[in-house]
Amino acid sequence: MDREAKNEKEENDREREKGVAAMVACYQGFDPAAYLQYNYMPPRADFDRQDSIVPWKLGCLHRAFNEGDVGGDVLVDVGSGPTLYQVLSGCEVFDTVFLTDFLEVNRQELRRWLQGEGYSSLDWTPYLQHVCKLEGRRPSAWTEKAARLRSVVSDILPIDVHLPRPLHPDSQLPTAGADCLVSCFCLESVSPDLASFTRALGHIRGLLRPGGHLLLIGALGESYYMGGPGVRIPVVHLDEAQVCASVRASGYTLVRLEVYTLPQGMMVGVDDVTGVFFVKARKP
Repeated sequence: MDREAKNEKEENDREREKGVAAMVACYQGFDPAAYLQYNYMPPRADFDRQDSIVPWKLGCLHRAFNEGDVGGDVLVDVGSGPTLYQVLSGCEVFDTVFLTDFLEVNRQELRRWLQGEGYSSLDWTPYLQHVCKLEGRRPSAWTEKAARLRSVVSDILPIDVHLPRPLHPDSQLPTAGADCLVSCFCLESVSPDLASFTRALGHIRGLLRPGGHLLLIGALGESYYMGGPGVRIPVVHLDEAQVCASVRASGYTLVRLEVYTLPQGMMVGVDDVTGVFFVKARKP
């Protein structure tokens, strides 16, 4: 590499680091309780409405985890945030689940529910009941599902998707990698630009064994969301073509893409999202 090219690379690296540092700063005021109230209560989590966003997400995950090709021992949730809905189907398929997040406040929120300390910023009971119904079980079986989830979560780990090795080497993840990754509204929400989003997809690919699956949910057409009162967090503005291109460029085989378009009633003033994507992909 000649000197000019080396200098350009170093400058690009510095700009990348500045962009990531700016995103970290945006999250310093993140409020898990407010975020949950904004996004995981009605109308966005209305289980009596067919056009509500949360039931759509739960349906996508239920189908993906029950098609017969996703399985194994270890499931890793990349960027859990303060939420649990994304592993409610997967916890029945995998005997070991790792939850992860960059923010300690989110990891604390998850620990409170998992350790049964009696306080959680959101009542997850309707979510547990809904997934039980998707599985053909009676809604009252939600207590069994809650116990199952608590029993299979092995750890709640810090993660940084902008590092080539997002998890600490002592994370107890099998050397061969996880059998499945799930990640919801994480990568586009912590990346300063499309290139960083694509790199992050490549970084988490290293956590996955060959032949393993990635289940990815994220925002379309979004430029910001509120992470708490007065906490406006920028988001990489994505369209369907960019999502597919980034997934493929990161070394995955795209299995399918599903898209949900927000009806007017789901636009509640806490973001400017216009749609949601669900991706099922595989690591060759």
